Amino acid sequence: MAEIIRINDETYRIEDGGVRFFLLTGTRKALLIDSGMTTDNAKEIAQGLTDLPLELLNTHADRDHICGNVGFKEFYMSPSEEENYREAKGKGRIIPLKEGDEIDLGERKLKIIDNPGHTPGSIAILDEKYRVLIGGDAVQDGTIYMFGKYRNIQKYVESLKHLLTYKDEFDEVYPSHASFPVSPDLIEKLIEGAISVMNNEVEGETVQMHGHDVVRYELPYAGFYCDLK
Repeated sequence: MAEIIRINDETYRIEDGGVRFFLLTGTRKALLIDSGMTTDNAKEIAQGLTDLPLELLNTHADRDHICGNVGFKEFYMSPSEEENYREAKGKGRIIPLKEGDEIDLGERKLKIIDNPGHTPGSIAILDEKYRVLIGGDAVQDGTIYMFGKYRNIQKYVESLKHLLTYKDEFDEVYPSHASFPVSPDLIEKLIEGAISVMNNEVEGETVQMHGHDVVRYELPYAGFYCDLK
């Protein structure tokens, strides 16, 4: 059962097992950011917290982020994520988002930042009012999936470097997994770690993950699951 935690008067986090998603409200409307892993009632959860008109945005289309999409006829998502979404049997109409787009909830503007690498259409959301970056799976101190056809660790590094160009605009990062919140300083550590993995400077361990042999790299601040070399 999902656990609802109030962050402030206009922000909630919903803990759904090993993943979390968020509800943000403004003066005109509310926005769910992702819809969980087991919460096909994510829309009902959100409507129990606000009377405002409700919309949905997905940071990406991995299955643990889209369960509650079934409650919405349309939602915001990067068009680069559609193949991943449809392969996961996702339904509904995608309202495309790209770098530089803004969503105004009413006295609360959200800026969209392209963040590919973990998946082709991963995005991050900059909450200007509260100086928070909602980073999806890309910025976390857990173990980040980098195996399978949709992952690209080189693009991931480039995206993290791009996030650093916004670093003066946020004070905290809200990740979808592991610790909450995390410091923006983690971004530079993840860049360093991913580069060390690409350069074979870290020793990994072969493990089973969802029926696949993958390599797990454990670093002091996070980890990566990667394809076998």
